[in-house]
Amino acid sequence: MLPTRGYASMGPASRLAPFQFERRDPGADDVLIEIQFCGICHSDIHQARDEWGGSIYPMVPGHEIIGRVTRVGGNVQKFKAGDIAGVGGYVDTCRNCASCTHGLEHLCQECVVFTYNGLEKDRKTPTYGGYSSQIVVDQKYTLRIPSTIPSANAAPLLCAGITTYSPLRLFNVERGTRVAIIGLGGLGHMGVKFAVSLGAEVTVLSTSPSKEGDARRLGAHHFVVTRGKESPGVLTNQFNFILDCASAPHDLNLYLNMLDRDGVLVLVGVPPKALDVAAFSLIRNRRRLAGSMLGGLGEIQQMLDYCGENRISSDVELIAMKDADGAYERVIKGDVRYRFVINMKTL
Repeated sequence: MLPTRGYASMGPASRLAPFQFERRDPGADDVLIEIQFCGICHSDIHQARDEWGGSIYPMVPGHEIIGRVTRVGGNVQKFKAGDIAGVGGYVDTCRNCASCTHGLEHLCQECVVFTYNGLEKDRKTPTYGGYSSQIVVDQKYTLRIPSTIPSANAAPLLCAGITTYSPLRLFNVERGTRVAIIGLGGLGHMGVKFAVSLGAEVTVLSTSPSKEGDARRLGAHHFVVTRGKESPGVLTNQFNFILDCASAPHDLNLYLNMLDRDGVLVLVGVPPKALDVAAFSLIRNRRRLAGSMLGGLGEIQQMLDYCGENRISSDVELIAMKDADGAYERVIKGDVRYRFVINMKTL
């Protein structure tokens, strides 16, 4: 077993604190990664504080992991010592169900092993995430990081990146598609970057007027301040596709009514309470409401390669491990431009 240092939450009301634990010894198919950077996702906060229920303690959060390969098993061909590698939201699946065999491992119907706050396939051993010094992962669930992306800026691509890239691709956003992004945060700013790179006409819908400058810097063509039902009626029937990145409560019907005929609104943010949907918001104009989470392994690698080729990465604020609790509070307040990343040298 490998002695490992990390930071953990010991309960819903506790602060993150130093935590010693053990990783398994690398097997024939495993990669041992010395973690260099780990992004802070809002879901880390939800789970560390048991806001979704079912949290397992002690919990070492973190699923936006970038590091250097230090050892590989005898069967490993994808990586060698010294390579920069990434680990996202899950580290194993059943590998045999219809989803897994179709490259949709994140939708595994039998056993998704999440990177943290989960259980290994034995359904007994807890998983620990990236707020730690090292991690052991099967090569199949480890991603190659293009050399053209700075490692710290690449970390959020493993969650915020794929979470926004996948639905844009699934619903064929392309040149000329009229796209709206709800919320300019960790997810939203990546949604803007991807949609613009795909040639879409992009509008940011935000409750924060102060973010207009950032939205336009990121490439958005339009910026609209939305405040409940006071939102301009001229947006009715305007968009082909809306990516809803908001984690705060909001009026979903307001945005559904902005969709043109056969338009799609995809939820990727997770508000704390269920959102009401009026039937006529969907029936009119034959609109569709969908959801999306992460992506399959092949799609994540495709996204990373796309980012490498197009010089796309996340806007980050680098912090020390000791400052993670303060970063949590700032995430809740929306006070980050646009993703916190922990420099694990500070562990």
